Formats: sequence, structure tokens, C-alpha cells
Amino acid sequence: MPIVCKSAAEIDKMRQSGHIVREVLDAVRALVAPGVTTMDLERAAEQKIKDLGAKPAFKGYYDYPCVLCTSVNDEIVHGIPSEKRELKAGDIVSIDCGVVLDGYYGDAAITVPVDGSLKPEIEKLLKVTEASLYKGIEQARVGNAVGDVGAAVQEYVEANGFSVVREFVGHGIGTKLHEEPQVPNYGARGQGPRLREGMVLAIEPMVNFGEPGTRVLSDKWTAVTADGSCSAHFEHCVAVTRDGPMILTQ
Repeated sequence: MPIVCKSAAEIDKMRQSGHIVREVLDAVRALVAPGVTTMDLERAAEQKIKDLGAKPAFKGYYDYPCVLCTSVNDEIVHGIPSEKRELKAGDIVSIDCGVVLDGYYGDAAITVPVDGSLKPEIEKLLKVTEASLYKGIEQARVGNAVGDVGAAVQEYVEANGFSVVREFVGHGIGTKLHEEPQVPNYGARGQGPRLREGMVLAIEPMVNFGEPGTRVLSDKWTAVTADGSCSAHFEHCVAVTRDGPMILTQ
């Protein structure tokens, strides 16, 4: 599949879909509290997407059943919302949301503490993962390589004592949810496809507290850390422009 570069008008459409994703994530974040189920978050997100005139990107994608992915504690990505999964004090929940508006996709993720009682080391995990996202975004510049993005994420994460997930990566995005190129959160500077004006990347570090290994549960979707340690996930869609990286989902 070729890498598709977007026009300024297309990037503007993607910014509109990105704004909707951000509104949904902000609304869902405000609901996160002990006793709330991940299905409560799902219902709120589905209604918000509808109210904002967009369509969910994830529901029905390869038969995925929901509009959100809600991944708690050792769940890395693709956790399926459930009435049975009740959030507890001290938990963290990664919330990943995508929408399509006028044929263009937006996709973003946040990891949220369920209350204020996080262990300091888990609080650090969230801060480092989010900061690593911005280290990657800073490299999304014309003439750089995809490897520059991944290397920036990996270097920062590993310098802080955490590990980067290898099996799941970021991606191009546009009129499809997943386009070329793949955007790993690891790699070597100068390696991989060159970044050109108009490329749009979903950059999404997934960072484990412990080892980088993963496994997928019997539901065929939920990816968890192999060692049972906590994992965090943050994501933005970023356009590569002549003036530098432009975040479309904030």
C-alpha cells in the first residue's frame, strides 16, 4: 500500500474529526471514578459521538464490538468494555477512541487514574508515557524518517526505566483508520520511510512498567502484559507540515 499524503483541505477535515475524538475523550475522562464500569464509559462515548454528528471508527472494525477500547491496569490495548469491569481506586484505565467524519478518521488515546491514590511509580509511568508521545511528535518533520519518531519514544522510555511494547505500533491514518506507514515506538534514527509534507501519523506509545512482552486473552482482542505489570497508552494524530508537526487531536 502506498503512503498517502493529504492536502491542506484534507488535513482540515482530519482536524475536525480529531476535535470530536478529543471532546469524546474529555467527556469520558470526567466520568472515570471508583464504581464506574467500563461499559458506562462506552455508553457515554457512543452517545457523545452520535451527538457530535460523527460515526465510531472501531465498532464493527474486524468485528470489534464497541466504540471504545478500555484497557485497565495490565491491559495494554483493545480491552473490550464490560458491565462486569468495575473501576477501583488505584486503577488506571487507557481509553482509546476513533471516529469518522465526512470520510476522514481521527484516533487518540489517554490513560487516566481512577482516583488520586496512584502509587508513585505508576504515576511516573503515566507521565513518562505521555511525555514520550511528545518526544515522538517532535520528530514528525519533513525529511526525518519514521525511525526518528520511534527512536525518540524508545530512548526516553528506556532512560526512565520502562519498556516499549513491540507487537503493537502506530500507523498512518486518513480515509482509512489504518494506512501506511507503520509507526513503531522503537527503532533507529534515520531508518524507515522518509516523512513528507501531508503525511498524517497516529503516534501512540504503549509503555509497560515491567518487561515489554505481551499476550492476547481468549477474547482475541485484549492485549495484556506478559508479566502482569501495568501498562499506559497515549495517542495523537499528527500531520507532517512544512512548519513542523501539527497535532490534530487536541
